[in-house]
Amino acid sequence: MTHPAARRTVLLATGAAALAAGCVGGSGGDGSSGGSSGGSSEGTPSAGASGGRALARTSEIPVGGGKIFADRKVVVTQPDRGEFKAFSAICTHQGCTVATVADGTINCPCHGSEFRITDGSVAGGPATRPLPAERITVQGDSIELA
Repeated sequence: MTHPAARRTVLLATGAAALAAGCVGGSGGDGSSGGSSGGSSEGTPSAGASGGRALARTSEIPVGGGKIFADRKVVVTQPDRGEFKAFSAICTHQGCTVATVADGTINCPCHGSEFRITDGSVAGGPATRPLPAERITVQGDSIELA
């Protein structure tokens, strides 16, 4: 026969373990989710992006704006004509994928963080860290992840 105290201990331990696993693997904390942008430094590609394939045509990226490639976890911007930048599309606040590029910023829908299209720096919080830069190559009118 199981003693009530032992049963409660097992249930509490199981619940605590499940909660801890959810916090580690989910989108908690100040920055990373299961793995793409946490720990990446600016100028270093994040683990979420994969290179070697065409991402877009240069004509698809508006001057003063950008385009989000959620499936590749990258956002490409064109701050000035002919100048292309790329950043992780994963918000450094809690790991949400950014959703829009407008008025010179890359915008996260989850908590309202905004990042500058010129360098990925924080334009408005709650995020405190910039979007990590991604390496791209532009050849002719084709943009590829490096």
